[in-house]
Formats: sequence, C-alpha cells, structure tokens
Amino acid sequence: MSVLPARVTRDPLRLVLVLIGAVTVLTGASQVVAPGPVLDLLSADPTALSRHLFATVGMFMIVVGGLLVHGLLGPAPPPYLLWWTGLQKFGAFVLVGVGVLRDLFGPIALLVAFFDLATALLCWLLGHRLGSRSGRPLTAGAGR
Repeated sequence: MSVLPARVTRDPLRLVLVLIGAVTVLTGASQVVAPGPVLDLLSADPTALSRHLFATVGMFMIVVGGLLVHGLLGPAPPPYLLWWTGLQKFGAFVLVGVGVLRDLFGPIALLVAFFDLATALLCWLLGHRLGSRSGRPLTAGAGR
C-alpha cells in the first residue's frame, strides 16, 4: 500500500515535485531550527542578523513547500499553484546567485541556486500541462 495517491505515483513529474516540496519543508525547518550551521555550510557569515533572516527564509520555505505538497496531493491542483511556486523558486535562484556573486555565499550555494532553477522549470512545465488538460491557462486566477 502506497502512502501517496495513485494520481501522484502514476505521474513522475508530479511525484518529483511532491518530493521536492517535502525536501523544501525539511530544509526550511533546518534553517529555522539551526540557521548557523546551514550558513556555515554555505560559507556565509553567521551573524545574529543573518541567522535570524535565514530562519525567516526557512519559515517561508516551509510554507511554500507545504503548499506545493498539499496542492499536488489533491485531485486537481490549480495551474496557478505551480506558477507561483515556480516564481518563488526562480526568485530564490536569482537571489542566491546574486549572493554568490557578491561573496555573501560560497560557490557551494550555486548547487542550491541551480536546484531551485530546475524546480521552477519543473513547476512551470507541470502547471502548463495541467492548464492544457483543464483548459485553464497557467496564470488563470482561482475565480475563473
């Protein structure tokens, strides 16, 4: 017996994004609980301010990752869910990349940045596919 619904396990893209959402929740939680060690791993200066802000970012990661998992486990996730999640992941890619360019993070953070870029593209791909099937465009509002 699978823990995940068949509609998720039958669709490799949906399954990958559910797993990425779960990893986003877990990594966000690690940033909330232990921002200093995570900043050390990224070769960033763990000041009191940076630890607090990093923990705040972790809280948003928990929310966005949880929203992605929750939405994808449902029978008909709205395409705009994938649009907004992809936009958040793309924004993370840009901002982490800028942080590396400004020497705020070490080069290892580029792995995180490109993972977020790949996730954004996967979100937009699934959102486009779901929108095409339902006749609802990727960016259509909930009230349409």
